Order: sequence, then C-alpha cells, then structure tokens
Amino acid sequence: MKLSGLFKVSLVTTALLLAGCGGDINVTPTVNDNSTTTDNSVNNSNNTSNNGGDQTAEVKCASYTSDAGSVEGVFDGKDCLYNDSFASKNISITSNITFEELPNGGVHLFADALMIGADGDTTQGFEVPAQGATMTVKPGATLAFSSGEAIIRIARGSKIQAVGTAAKPITFTSSKAFARFDDEGKGPLYADWGGIIINGKGITDQCTDAQRAAATCNVPSEGITSYFGGKDNADSSGSIKYAKIWYAGSGPRVGGEGDDLNSLTLNAVGSGSSFDYIHIHQGFDDGIEIFGGATTLKHIVVTDTQDDSFDFDAGWQGKAQFLFIKHGTVTTREGETVYMGNGGFEADGVKGASTPEVAPSNPTIANVTVITTDGLSVRDTDPSTGFKFDDEFNAHFYNVLVLKPAATQTSCVHFSSDGEKQADKIVFNNSVMACAKEFDDADGTFNSGKEPSSLTGVAKTAWFDNSGANARVGENAVLLADNGFATATGSADLTVTANNLSSLDSSFFDSVNYVGAVSDQDTSSNWYKWVETALTAASQD
Repeated sequence: MKLSGLFKVSLVTTALLLAGCGGDINVTPTVNDNSTTTDNSVNNSNNTSNNGGDQTAEVKCASYTSDAGSVEGVFDGKDCLYNDSFASKNISITSNITFEELPNGGVHLFADALMIGADGDTTQGFEVPAQGATMTVKPGATLAFSSGEAIIRIARGSKIQAVGTAAKPITFTSSKAFARFDDEGKGPLYADWGGIIINGKGITDQCTDAQRAAATCNVPSEGITSYFGGKDNADSSGSIKYAKIWYAGSGPRVGGEGDDLNSLTLNAVGSGSSFDYIHIHQGFDDGIEIFGGATTLKHIVVTDTQDDSFDFDAGWQGKAQFLFIKHGTVTTREGETVYMGNGGFEADGVKGASTPEVAPSNPTIANVTVITTDGLSVRDTDPSTGFKFDDEFNAHFYNVLVLKPAATQTSCVHFSSDGEKQADKIVFNNSVMACAKEFDDADGTFNSGKEPSSLTGVAKTAWFDNSGANARVGENAVLLADNGFATATGSADLTVTANNLSSLDSSFFDSVNYVGAVSDQDTSSNWYKWVETALTAASQD
C-alpha cells in the first residue's frame, strides 16, 4: 500500500495537542515502516479549502525518507507541526522534501533546525554528493520557526528550490508572527529564528589553491558547524525567488564576536544559483552575507536590519542589480523605539588570502538605492552608513543613489585603512550622493599610508566624482518621488544621466534609463510593486 501521509484532525484534537503549552510543539511526527513504497521525492498536495463550514481539512504535511522509514509532519487541523524528532541540528535530511502551500492560512511550524543534505569535512573521509537532497517550497507556502536555534541549512551538493510568484510569495518567518503561537502577544522581533544558510562548492579565499586542488577545502560556516567551499564558481545551490525572510538572525554564538547568523548567508555559492525578488526585514545581523563564490542577486529589498544590509567578503566575484535598502526604526517588545541599520553595504575584499585562483571581492553592481538615517543601531551603536569599504575591496557600481537627509553623528561613506588599499579599484559611475555628511574622516583625503600612491592626498570627494561621472547634490536635493522610494526621474536636482548598462553582461543586467533601484515611471512592474509592498509591511513595525 502506498502511504498517503494524509491527516484529518478535528479542532477538538488540535486543542488537546496544544492545550497548556501556549502553542509549543509537543507532537511526535509519524514514522512509517520502511518496507512501504512511499516516494518522498514527489509530494502531490491534496489540499482542499475549508468550504461549507467543515472544521477539518485534508492536508499533506511534508515527509522524507530516513533509515527508520518515512517521517512525516503532523497536521493539527490548521498547521503542519514538525518537532525535533522530525528536524533538528542533529538530523540531516538526505532525501528530497517538499513544503506545499497550506489552506486557510496554515503554516509549516518548526521547533528546531531544518538541515537539508549530508554535511561533512572532506579531510575526514566525507564525500560531497554530486546530487544531494533538494528542499522544494511551493508558491504561497509559509515556514515559521519558534526558536533562535532554528535555521535552514542547505549542505554542499544539495539545493533549495523556493520559487514563489508575485501573487503567491513564499514566507520564512517567526512563529510569533501568528497570534496562535505567540504566548506573550507582543508580536515578532529580530532574532526570533536563525535564518537561512546555504553552503556551496564555489571558490573562497578562506581556502588555499592546494586545498582546492586536493578537494580538501572545508570552511566552517558561521553560526553552526557545517562546511562550504570548493573550486566550482558555476555551482548551483538552487534558487530563492519571490520570497520574504523576516525576523531572522542572531548575535554572537559559540565562536564569539563575528560568529553570527544572518537572514540569508551564501557561503561560496556559485553562479548557477539565483536569488531574485526577496524581501529581508528586521534581521538581527546582516541581511545577506556572501563569502566568496560568484552568485548573483537581483530585485532585493532589505529593510530595518540591525547590522549591514549586504555584506560581501572572501573574494565574491558576482553580480547584482536592483537593490533597495532602507534603514529605519522598530518598536521592541518593551515598547522602546530603536534604530536599525549599520552599513547599507559592508564591502570586504579579503577574508583569508588572495591567490592566483581568487582575487579580492570584485562584483559589478547596478541600480541601487540606499536610504540611511542619522541613528545608531540598537545592535552595537554603530552609525547608519551607506557604504563601508574594508580589506582591499574592488567593485564597479552603476546608477547608485545614496541619501542621508540629516547627519549629526553619521556619514554616507566610510573607509577603513585596509579599505583604502585598493580604493582606486572601487569605481562609481552615473551615481548620486545626497548626504548631509559625505565622508567620516577628519580631512577627507586618502592619507592612511595604505592607499595606492595615485590616491595619496586626493580628496575623497574627487574620488567619488570620478571626473564628473557622478554628482554630489547635498541633503536638500529632491531625488525621490512622493512615495518616498522611487527615483524622481524628472527632478531638476538629478543632474546625472543613467548608464544604460549596454557595456555589461546582457544575460544578467537589464537595460535601464534611471539612477537608483526603482523608477517613478515604472509603477506597473512587478519590481515597483514588490518594493512598495515591502515598505508598507516594514512600516507596520
């Protein structure tokens, strides 16, 4: 007999399952005998709507094959529940698993970590699978997590395929976003769950050329023991598209300062992966942190993340277009209003050491809007800054708009002394700075002693201006439309003509006629609506 994994649980049973535990998961997943013919690589949902007043729904929760048999989540009448017998940091799910959209606002609720694929150190006999497990998330599905220890980790060789649609985006969020799981009734907040970690087989400067040649590149990921790295910058770890990642991340863990969980961590992820139409909101650490590899980013919104919205490091050689960043404030559970946001970008060139196989980070990035504040982040009291350059970073930026309407304690651009080392290879084109304070150093020149000789004593304003390719227009310039996020393309203060990007890779970069991430002439596009919806949601916190 083929096991269907279907559950019918009445509301009375639901109450018994959850009574006295405030919504905590206290059910054990069903484990079916391994002698069945269940195929968990395909999960065909038989979801039905709750029509005609029927108080039950026939739903198929996610399942996977383990050594013990077919392991399935439990449907409680509304949600699919997965406790630490189904998924935890001690369980690697090595068969395919699918999460369907649940009817009537149901969610997939996790008590612990969801570890997809076998993970290991290749110096200890582990072999990275050529084709590991795939985690599929269908359009409209919601995955909620009830612990700071709960993460999603995708191992090397495995994939995530979380591809929603504009009408049915996928949501990864805190369980406290739902009143039925929120004991205190104070709502969700940053660091409610751990976020998503994807480990790839791309090139990172945290390994040597010799280690890559010997297949012994094993870089431990931040936040949880797992490994990444290899020698294939075209590797695919799957795709995330039309997805929201809210209230994720954590502060320093066992590794101390810097050993953090981000909303989305891309460890040596290759260009065969794609990350498109994502909204990251209220993360504790970085919105997206990239360590090496060559993955691409497109149509990304990051709002009110405590640390950096984007953090690039370890020799990332990727591309990005249409990045919208907004720092702001949120209200804590104690009722305090706090500032969110350090760098729009923390741009690091080298984490390990550059070699013939991996140079410092050198992405090409186009169509960016960064809206900063004059606040100090609640995370570490660091200032809200547009760009922080460090560790020999290289890059080409096109059509960037960075704004700071007030500045008594913050600025728009910061260079560390190591960030000055290759500042001649950080090039802005067709970009505009509208900042009350532009640079944060005392005399505004390159004079750390580490800068290229061609820049010694050169004003940083002149470096940004790039012989007239860019403009600094002051904090009073009107550059945004009335909606507060789209570029006011007809503004007299916008004195720079956009680069149409025809000289760049046409297989990735879209041709544009505006500076910034969003155009006020593009109100019917999915991208405009994605940003508008994201900012409306962020304003509710």
